[in-house]
Amino acid sequence: MTNTIGKIFSITSFGSSHGKALGAVVDGCPANLELSEEDIQIELNKRRPGTSALTTSRQEGDKVEILSGIFEGKTDGTPIAGIVYNTNQKSKDYSNIKSTPRPGHGDFCWLEKYGIYDYNGGGRGSGRTTISHVIGGAIAKKLLKTQGIGITSHVVQIGDVKAENIDYENLEENIGKNNVRCGDLEAAKLMEELILSKKQEGDSIGGIVETIATGVPAGLGEPVFGKLDGDLAQILMSINAVKGVEIGLGFDSARSTASKINDEFHYDEEKNIKTKTNNSGGILGGMSNGMPIVSRIAVKPTPSISKIQNTVDLEKEENTRIEINGRHDPCICPRVTAVAESVTAIVLADHMIRGGFIHPTNLNKSI
Repeated sequence: MTNTIGKIFSITSFGSSHGKALGAVVDGCPANLELSEEDIQIELNKRRPGTSALTTSRQEGDKVEILSGIFEGKTDGTPIAGIVYNTNQKSKDYSNIKSTPRPGHGDFCWLEKYGIYDYNGGGRGSGRTTISHVIGGAIAKKLLKTQGIGITSHVVQIGDVKAENIDYENLEENIGKNNVRCGDLEAAKLMEELILSKKQEGDSIGGIVETIATGVPAGLGEPVFGKLDGDLAQILMSINAVKGVEIGLGFDSARSTASKINDEFHYDEEKNIKTKTNNSGGILGGMSNGMPIVSRIAVKPTPSISKIQNTVDLEKEENTRIEINGRHDPCICPRVTAVAESVTAIVLADHMIRGGFIHPTNLNKSI
């Protein structure tokens, strides 16, 4: 089972939904980065459950504890281990489905591959494992901030409701004003109504999350294997419930012509080379071009719903029906924003070190 991602700046994820704890071991972070538990906690709070009617009612503080890698408030170049203890598991909610694979979940695939599966809350396959992503991403974001790189994710669509009027200059401020984490405040109201209506029906709804990274220098990534957009697509697709990834114009480029979507170059007033448009999403030929890196992910509806569904009974070897109990998000998109930011940061931090933009061992040293 592969639980590590990244070549130099790497994240190893551990833990399960109803186990004792979850966490991450972050390796390859240079020494002398100022880092505290609060830096990580801020990011974890964005994906924490039980914060509104739009999320699962499971109450978890998700309090992080750093076990290693910090000396006198700074990273010391050794592996950074962060752990979050589970405190509100209710495994009895799942005992009745241990032999009946849940539609839309990976239960059946786990059993086919490993012959054993922790069915409590989805075990290792639960979205709760993204705590590891966020621990690693929080450290990556702090590292990238030293280079003037910022990352923001926001919800741009829930069901058929789209954000049409997004004020990108005040994006972070606006997404903090609503539980959906949408930059269009009017659309956010409609999105919330839609999510709550599906929750009332015992159903769930999917959506689209957009991530924007600014301040990224040109030259990250490789032209063949190790493409920046390839690595981003891989890690974004590794987020639970993600079924599609776009960079820049994405699938809309298939309906256009080159003359309409090619990003033309020009010198700005400071003689920096920019593009007039950003249909490429900041990446050309597998490498960053200095423009904002823009990605979008399609997030499927949370598969755990209270509606009765058809499945099979593996013990009795017969068809049956299933009703899933427990506490689940009617829409996972608002909480996925924190994860999307984090995994984007992990890839960018890795490439910044690999590309020679950040010293691999000591932030106080120049390249």
